[in-house]
This record gives sequence, structure tokens and C-alpha cells, in this order.
Amino acid sequence: MKILDLINYGTIVLKKSKIISCRLDSELLLSKVLDKNREEILINLDQEICQNYFSTYKELISRRSQNEPVAYILQEKEFWSKNFFVSSDTLIPRPETELMVEKLVKIFKGNKISILDIGTGCGCILISLLSELNNSKGVGIDISKKAITVAKKNAKKHRMIDNTAFFNKSLDSEFNRKFDLIVSNPPYIKSKDLKNLSDDIKKYEPMLALDGGNDGLDLIKKVIYKARNILKFKGMLALEIGNEQYKKVSKILTTNNFRIEHLINDYKENVRCIISTYLKK
Repeated sequence: MKILDLINYGTIVLKKSKIISCRLDSELLLSKVLDKNREEILINLDQEICQNYFSTYKELISRRSQNEPVAYILQEKEFWSKNFFVSSDTLIPRPETELMVEKLVKIFKGNKISILDIGTGCGCILISLLSELNNSKGVGIDISKKAITVAKKNAKKHRMIDNTAFFNKSLDSEFNRKFDLIVSNPPYIKSKDLKNLSDDIKKYEPMLALDGGNDGLDLIKKVIYKARNILKFKGMLALEIGNEQYKKVSKILTTNNFRIEHLINDYKENVRCIISTYLKK
């Protein structure tokens, strides 16, 4: 079989399973099997492929046809122009989160700061920030031990071991220092809405990182309350939030002595991130 035959086979199978990105996913999965980049296989469509590769490819296509995300099958996802190792123990990095990273880099560029990433997952936010903010250092925490293992792997991959420290600990833990910046993409989906998520999310991504409690604000509130104790005076808190949570989260922030500085909209013009400054000494 030729490369084109395999891509066509994968596309047909995924299309039957109503996978919208069927052609692209077929190409990406074949790239994984052949250990070549996608561009390379697309300019060699007539190349003959041995049966062993086809068997492996069919297995990956079968997994994708059951809605398993491509990122988990490939065990990687691009974020901030870097490839991050991901597993089903961590959320898959979203393009919208890059908008928060972009804004924070602009705010802190040229400054030497300390960062805390709450619910770090695969570590993509912290590692991306530190790749731009020279001489800064950061700590990432997560209640998932397996997520911390993934984050440490990414720190090593991107040569950030000296700039980062990752710990398996909860927000209730004691911190013996204060930070210039706290970032967090906490769970913010209402418990009752989890069942409405698409299959690729609710069947494969960790519920621990999605379930925000009855009103979707349980973890957001905890982050805000904790930030009061571990942020320096005029330190910043960058929070990723869910759709239509802006007004409620803003009220909680201002009630707790935070001044809202920046709002970041996602690609659908929803407020996705609030950046605020802590004003109480």
C-alpha cells in the first residue's frame, strides 16, 4: 500500500465515526506510525508502506474512531510553539490558554519574577512563561501525582529543570514564600454540565481537572482565597475561567481586595481570563 492509500483508509473510517477532522487526524496518526513529520508524508504520497506499519496504523485509527483525542494517541500536543508530552492524567493544552501566556509575557518581559502555577497539569503554562521570562523561576503544584510526573518530564524536555520545581500538593498546603505572579487554569465546569461535554473530553480527559463543583466556582474561589496569603503586595493573579463566569468571578476578586487589570477574550469573544492585582498589604 502507498501512503495515499493509508490516508484515504483512515479518512473513510474516521468519517464514518463522525470525526470532523478525519483527514487531518489520519495524516497526523500516519506521521506518528512512520516517524516522519506530516509535511514529509504529504510530498511522498506514492511511497510504498510495508504491512507492519499498516497494522499499527489501523490500531491508532480505531482508537481515534472511538473519540480518543489525537493528543493522547500521539502523547504530545503543541503549545507555545513547543511539543509537550501529555497523557490521560493531564488536560490537553488549549490554544485559548496561549492568549493568557502571551499577555503575561508582555506584562513581565524583562522582569525577574517568581511564579506559582496552581493545577499545573502537564506544566505547559509555567514552562512557556519561563521560556520567555529569563532569570525568573516558578513552582507548579497539582493534586495529581501522575500529572506532576508528566510536568517534570516536560521540564526536562524543555531544559527548564533549573527554573522550575513541581510538587504533588494541594492548595491547603503551607507555603513558606510569596510570589509575584500566580497563574491557574482550575476546573470551572459545573458538575451537572459534565455530562454535556463532547465524548473526546468526558470519556478521556481527567474529571479531576474539569469538575468545578455545583456552580463551577469551587476551585476558582479556593485559588482566590489562597492567593491573598501567598501573593506579594501588588502581585498578580491570572485566572482562566469558563463562559459566563466573568461577572461572578470579578465580584469575588474585588471583594477580596483584587483590582482587575486585564480581561482576555477567547476566539469566540468570551472572557476567558482575568488578570488582577492584589492590593492589600
